[in-house]
Amino acid sequence: MKTISKISLACALLVAASGAFAQKAGDNIISAGLASINPDTQLGHITNTGATQAAVNGATAKVSSETTLSLSWLHMYTDNVGAEVTIGIPPTMTQDLTTPATGAHPGAAKIQLQSPAVVAKYFFGSTQDQWRPYLGLGVAHVSFHKIETNAGDTTVQALSRNGASLSSSWTPVYNAGVIYNIDDKWSISGSVSYLPVKTTATFVGATGYGSTTGDVKLNTTDYVVRVGYRF
Repeated sequence: MKTISKISLACALLVAASGAFAQKAGDNIISAGLASINPDTQLGHITNTGATQAAVNGATAKVSSETTLSLSWLHMYTDNVGAEVTIGIPPTMTQDLTTPATGAHPGAAKIQLQSPAVVAKYFFGSTQDQWRPYLGLGVAHVSFHKIETNAGDTTVQALSRNGASLSSSWTPVYNAGVIYNIDDKWSISGSVSYLPVKTTATFVGATGYGSTTGDVKLNTTDYVVRVGYRF
């Protein structure tokens, strides 16, 4: 009986020693999954340098939500602190525009969004835990590319015939999530991030329409699910 007890105790100690499911200092985790990007659009006062100020007064805008591929690399500096770099396939988002004077302009523009980010993360719990919730704080560089305005909308074309642009900006990233460690290599993570993006939109119109400029807030909430591999 004593021999059996000793063997059982040794096995239990061996399992405990080898059962470090969770992230620990020195680990690297590469992950891939899907990100749902959901901007809440707020358009500030618009200024027009031509003769169409009345046409753009009181304008509102809406940018579509999109889902895209998300990739990340997490490095653990301690058992509880890590830093993650995230990139993804830039989604193409649709901007709708409405003004009291000219009405609704659905699909006024299509915009490609790029927002690579670096986020520091604090993981709760220990290296023995399968579930590891975390909080993160970081920064993202948000830029807009391949802007195309609606060629079939005469009002939009009059306001943007000679070009359209949105300024790039750095924005904070507020992040929270949890990792479920399937085994010592594979994991599944889910997270939510909030990015208070600010940009300035500029549209250069046809002759006589001048330039139209306005500040835009894209208070964006991202939901991400990924599968990770640790090495």
